[in-house]
Amino acid sequence: MRVIAGAAKGRRLQAPSGLATRPLTDLAREGLFSSIGERVEEARVLDLYAGSGAIGIEALSRGAGAVTLVERDPAAFRILRENLAAVGLGGRAVNQEVTAFLCQAPAASFELVFVDPPYAEALASVEMVLAKVAAVVTPGGLVVVHRRAGGSAPTLPAGQVMPPLRYGDTVLHRFLMGAW
Repeated sequence: MRVIAGAAKGRRLQAPSGLATRPLTDLAREGLFSSIGERVEEARVLDLYAGSGAIGIEALSRGAGAVTLVERDPAAFRILRENLAAVGLGGRAVNQEVTAFLCQAPAASFELVFVDPPYAEALASVEMVLAKVAAVVTPGGLVVVHRRAGGSAPTLPAGQVMPPLRYGDTVLHRFLMGAW
């Protein structure tokens, strides 16, 4: 796994061992960031269920203004911090459960939010998290949810559904919060 573009292009990233996390493939990350384009530049980004931190680090590499990465698993969090240190682009790592973090986050504070829960996470649970995410996204912000292909698509209160991006067994559901 590597950083695809930007200031840290080509830098290798570590991934946690085992099946508890499943980093988004290079191809899927490249497609995702191509769909976002220059919108990532100077954006305040939130990476929930960050795992290795690959998505948040890619955003930093491409010029995001600030990135907060939230991961509760201690082993994944350790690797996330090592990856952030290795690329040297900043970023705020938070070792906390996602819903607890969202309950403390200030309203309308992020322009881009990536939600990458474990595939085993029930749709109802993901949608409860998305209801909280809606409160921290700025008007015109973008929310991206990584899910396994073939499952039911999540919904996001007040989010306009954009066409999903598909990469093998991965689907990236995208929601626009008002006008961008």
